[in-house]
Amino acid sequence: MVQAIAALCSPLSPLPLNARFSSFTCSHRRSWRPIGASRSSTTWKHSMFIGTRPTLKDGALSVDGKDVLTDVPENVVVTPRTNSSVFVGATSNVEGSRHVFTLGVIEGIRLLCLFRFKIWWMIPRVGVSGSDIPVETQMLLLELREESILEPSDESRYILFLPVLDGKFRSSLQGNSADELELCIESGDPAIVTSQSRKAVFVNYGENPFDLMKESMKFLEKEIGTFAIRERKQMPAILDWFGWCTWDAFYQEVNPKGIRQGLKSLSDGGTPAKFIIIDDGWQDTSNQFQKEGEPFVDGSQFGGRLASIKENQKFRRTEDGSLSDAPTDLKEFVADIRGTFGLKYVYVWHALMGYWGGLLPGAEGTKKYNPVLKYPVQSPGNLANMRDLSMDAMENYGVGIIDPATISQFYDDLHSYLVSQGVDGVKVDVQNILETISTDLGGRVSLTRQFEEALEKSIAANFHDNSIICCMGQSTDCIYNCQQSAITRASDDYYPQNPATQTLHIAAVAYNSIFLGEVVAPDWDMFYSLHDAAEFHAVARAVGGCPVYVSDKPGNHDFKILKKLVLPDGSVLRAKYPGRPSRDCLFIDPVMDGKSLLKIWNLNNRTGVLGIFNCQGAGSWPCTDKKVIEDAASEITASVSPSDVEYLEEVSGDSWTGDCVIFSSKTGSVRRLSVEESMNVTLKVLECEVLTISPIKVHNQKVQFAPIGLIDMYNSGGAIQAVDNRSKSSVSGIHIKGRGPGTFGTYSSTRPKSCTVNSEEREFEYGEDKLLKIGIPARTSSWDILISY
Repeated sequence: MVQAIAALCSPLSPLPLNARFSSFTCSHRRSWRPIGASRSSTTWKHSMFIGTRPTLKDGALSVDGKDVLTDVPENVVVTPRTNSSVFVGATSNVEGSRHVFTLGVIEGIRLLCLFRFKIWWMIPRVGVSGSDIPVETQMLLLELREESILEPSDESRYILFLPVLDGKFRSSLQGNSADELELCIESGDPAIVTSQSRKAVFVNYGENPFDLMKESMKFLEKEIGTFAIRERKQMPAILDWFGWCTWDAFYQEVNPKGIRQGLKSLSDGGTPAKFIIIDDGWQDTSNQFQKEGEPFVDGSQFGGRLASIKENQKFRRTEDGSLSDAPTDLKEFVADIRGTFGLKYVYVWHALMGYWGGLLPGAEGTKKYNPVLKYPVQSPGNLANMRDLSMDAMENYGVGIIDPATISQFYDDLHSYLVSQGVDGVKVDVQNILETISTDLGGRVSLTRQFEEALEKSIAANFHDNSIICCMGQSTDCIYNCQQSAITRASDDYYPQNPATQTLHIAAVAYNSIFLGEVVAPDWDMFYSLHDAAEFHAVARAVGGCPVYVSDKPGNHDFKILKKLVLPDGSVLRAKYPGRPSRDCLFIDPVMDGKSLLKIWNLNNRTGVLGIFNCQGAGSWPCTDKKVIEDAASEITASVSPSDVEYLEEVSGDSWTGDCVIFSSKTGSVRRLSVEESMNVTLKVLECEVLTISPIKVHNQKVQFAPIGLIDMYNSGGAIQAVDNRSKSSVSGIHIKGRGPGTFGTYSSTRPKSCTVNSEEREFEYGEDKLLKIGIPARTSSWDILISY
């Protein structure tokens, strides 16, 4: 392990060094370029676009003189757009509902793909050539590195390929064994054909991969006109509150008694749920494939169909009184749990088509929607990757498809009924089903748009607060038709019984968020707080900028973990943006290369936050012949730096010294580093660390100060709302506003004379490491701290 090199570190009073927490100057970090010479008023220059668009000439697609694709066929067409971007497409001399075009050869370039490994879900893959690009790739990022024998450089530039929707056709990318990049376009309906797609793939070029993605999606929002980017959407309030989902607690056996027990045990432990998702199991369904007395057939649960829009007998007392302990109806139950447990939001689950198997044809409660039994057909792209039990079942049992002409009426009837029962919002699942049943219904793109528009119109008309969570909708048909919905599940399910999927889950969401996070707030799914990987998941939620909710069985909680996520009032300290991998993690495999840690960055109002995870050695990615490295090192070390946090200038502001304080949640220690210095973090498999990164500013021309936040919380800096040095008296001081009880910590170069919390003087601790600690009394919801010098 690399030991600290004192001469290279910024000055700091001596403090005990944890053996796993050492620092050194990192020579391979990207260069930060301040505008102006003074470090006390540093502003960082971000260069987004280079002004050199991709060009096609002599059989090569090149950018800035570098060939990206070679051996490009003559039927490939390029349409210039901005000064850094083009659309790429292809033509054929025959018409068809599905085409696969060769675009050219990719060799010797680091790349990151996001591809659908199942019909519902994406995962990442990295590689160096066309053969590494899987079928159903929906985002492709390439890295161009400047290489010179005379002038070695670590500066990278990036090329982004986004297959989009072109008319009634949906595009995806794939590679082949000849290292060729291929374009697949398909309509999902044999009757909808074309011989060309000239705007199938948007290709853009820039210096910052996160700027590149953001600006590309902004451009496509205007160009395509069928979706909206995240920052233009209304964010549901559940994002800022702790929640509980019933799924992994009960699965389809969810019942009123169990729900009350679960809410009570969370509240009694000091982390009250403020929103609940009543998942699958509350609806009035019928399943002809599950009969009493017959053995259970795995997958038969997906053959159930919706018989009416109302709740089932577990949540509604029947006239014969067969379930005497059932509430009178859903309305009575919702009112009861809301009043008893202080719930702010009650959501319920339903599928896009009502239920897994759609609507029950011929049922009194569904006949007005004209359901017709159809048998889904998957595209060759989906069949080339991983099968899915639910999809296999629906192909076997069929789906009761709602007549598209009545879909608006169905959603409005369902949602207006739920509102009448006191329900605040919905989680809408199984959204990608539309691409499999679009034959004779206008094709996959048009059918998805019709259903998504009807769904979002109903949400807006019936619910307040844009109250919807989307799920199982990671196809670009759904993504590029997402005008209003603001939260979407970003990974396959959380599987508490499968130890091999815990690390994959965290890595998949982080990488998927590079793409999805520009359109929605990614949902990292529920987790168990009492589990071998509980802290791993909890830390990921803390840095993910996402909803935070568990699915604990009643009484099975780890409140030590939960209290680092949830304040006593049930609110959470949510980071500002979707959590994404640091720049130096974009083209590595943190799950299977046996040597890399995953770093996930985010920002708060006044600090950065960095989560570090050892995802190695626990599981293997699907759809690959590679196997997890069994003899992977028991511990892995990675360098971390303030520069791992993108857009740190958003929180550094004026009077920044150029240095940062790094606070370790694991050890409680602090370290001072310049923005270009780094330190080592060492973790075992399934271990994680959270670092709060706070820029050091000069206050009143004498005090170097960097607020950390509530140091007992995973995302300490999320508690801070504002910092300024305006004093209410003649005494020089710094005001910090924030929320939540606990211990507030800050770096201060000078010992203060006094500290007050909400105008009451408080004792404080001040150590040799210059870490100032101030106690915030219990039951304090918000505070104004004055530190006087």
